[in-house]
This record gives sequence, structure tokens and C-alpha cells, in this order.
Amino acid sequence: MKLYTRTGDDGTTGLFGGGRVSKDAARVEAYGSVDEVNAALGWVAATLRRSVQPDARERVEEIENIQRDLFRVGAELASPTRTGDAVPGRPIDESDVVRLEHLIDAREAEVTPLRQFILPGGSPPAAAMHLARTVARRAERRLVALAQAESVRGEILRYVNRLSDLLFVMARAANARASVPDVPWAAE
Repeated sequence: MKLYTRTGDDGTTGLFGGGRVSKDAARVEAYGSVDEVNAALGWVAATLRRSVQPDARERVEEIENIQRDLFRVGAELASPTRTGDAVPGRPIDESDVVRLEHLIDAREAEVTPLRQFILPGGSPPAAAMHLARTVARRAERRLVALAQAESVRGEILRYVNRLSDLLFVMARAANARASVPDVPWAAE
């Protein structure tokens, strides 16, 4: 099977379970943004693999688990009818949201409470996490836009919201482990 099919040359794309929509449809924007988050997390994992931090392998596993979750999110978004075996894997549910909340709590325990805004950056893993966080926020905005027009399960919205929170605190923890201070934002 060839990678190119030519079926999208007319500006449409196929959905799981059948049907075609415009490539700029809100649904495609939503799952495309989720795919961007996944790619950004791939960069995070690659950066962590090159890191000398002692827990880098554990962080990579966390990131890869989230990437697997995001594939499930994208598959569900690409299948508005979710019939039968059209969507592989189980849907994201509240247990996935709670898992992210536990990770947030664990990373928050590693850092001092914030008293002001910080600039995104620091160590290479932290900078990559901050970038992934901003992409996750964009995906969340695309999901909210889709949810205003079509049905989107609340668990997906909550999951992506928690994900950006997790990436923020993971970035701070990565800086702390690397002994790189967060840079406070100061209004001029």
C-alpha cells in the first residue's frame, strides 16, 4: 500500500468509520492539534533520553504513556460516531484524568510554590516541556471550539486540560532536578 492515496487532493479527509470532511473542519483541527501535542511530546522524550537526570527514564515512560493516550484521543475525535471497532483501544476515561492529577501532585511536591509568573525555558527538557504545554493549550482551545458545535466527551476536555498543567509542573521539576532556576517574569 502506498503512503499517498490522492483521496485528499480535493481538500477533504476521511474519518474513522467512514465519511469525509474538509481538512479545515473543527474536528480535523481538534485531532490535528492533539497530534501536534503528541509530536511535541516526542521531542520531550528525545530530550529526556539525552538528559543526565537520574530519573529521565521514568519521565520518558510517563511521556510515552501520555502519547499512547493521545493516540486514543485522536482516534476518538476522528470518529464522531464511534461505532464498533472503528476506534482502536478504550476511550479516555476519568481514571486517565486522575492518573494525570496524581502525576501533577507528585511533581508539585518536587518544587517550591510559585509566587510569580515565570518565563518558559531553563534546561533543555524543561524548555521542550514548556513548548509541549503551549501546544496542549492550543489543542484544548480547538477541542472547546469543536465542543461548541459537536459532541465532545468531558473526559477528553479534562484530560487535555490536566495535561497542560502536568507539563508545566514537569518543566519546573525538570529545572529543579537540573539545578536550573526558573526565571521570574518581571514587568518593566
